[in-house]
Amino acid sequence: MTLASILPRAAAALAALCVSAVADEIDATDLYDLPAADVVILGEVHDNPTHHAHQALAIDAMKPRAIVFEMLTDRQALRITPALLSDEAALGRALGWEDSGWPDFAMYYPIFAAGKDAAFFGGAIPGDEVRRAVSDGAASVFGAAAPIFGLDNALDELQQVLREAMQLSAHCDALPASVLPGMVEAQRLRDAGLARAVLAAMAETGGPVAVITGNGHARRDWGIPAALEAAAPDLSILSIGQFETSRDGPQPFDLWLVTDPEPREDPCIAFKSR
Repeated sequence: MTLASILPRAAAALAALCVSAVADEIDATDLYDLPAADVVILGEVHDNPTHHAHQALAIDAMKPRAIVFEMLTDRQALRITPALLSDEAALGRALGWEDSGWPDFAMYYPIFAAGKDAAFFGGAIPGDEVRRAVSDGAASVFGAAAPIFGLDNALDELQQVLREAMQLSAHCDALPASVLPGMVEAQRLRDAGLARAVLAAMAETGGPVAVITGNGHARRDWGIPAALEAAAPDLSILSIGQFETSRDGPQPFDLWLVTDPEPREDPCIAFKSR
């Protein structure tokens, strides 16, 4: 069976099975009054400043007791102090943001400022562990707690093929097929790491907890929500996706919105010139 033949069936099956009960399109004003939940996952396209402005708006409105950032490790999060939160440049330096590879800190600082009264948690997995997941698998790297988040369970064939195809597309169709399963394992590891940070934040603060992360981790069918539902099924979760183009059909989020796209160079130029 080829990728071309199975992918349409995989997409259709996952759309039918995994779409959340709400899946409503909203606009930015709705972020002022989101439904209550223990965990609110605020997705983003990483380099779109409008998406970060929306996240800051939602944080200001919901006033979570804790915020988990995909962009931070737990060690980085521990460096955050009230004094630093009032100084954008100093906070960026303390977090080592300029060398982190994430977009300009100026996009993210309003989120920190809006959540100044919250506890901050890092959900990032160290890079060496992520790379090891590519070769050894997410469960092996995550360790004894892997079954809690479902990492010991193989993905069904349709989801596996679709996720490999999405990894291939995200990397400009430039990855060899042999690497794709490992890339999916790395993504599963990151999802579980973020879910683990959410549980730590809930245990320490009682919630609600907001999560700042990319859309891929925010989706309900296999992102952080799926890992949390395996580990803590009693938690209520609200997942929000943000896109730059209109969407057709159901989406794997509870709520979603569309913004103008951020102008950017073609990220695949480097690959096309080879």
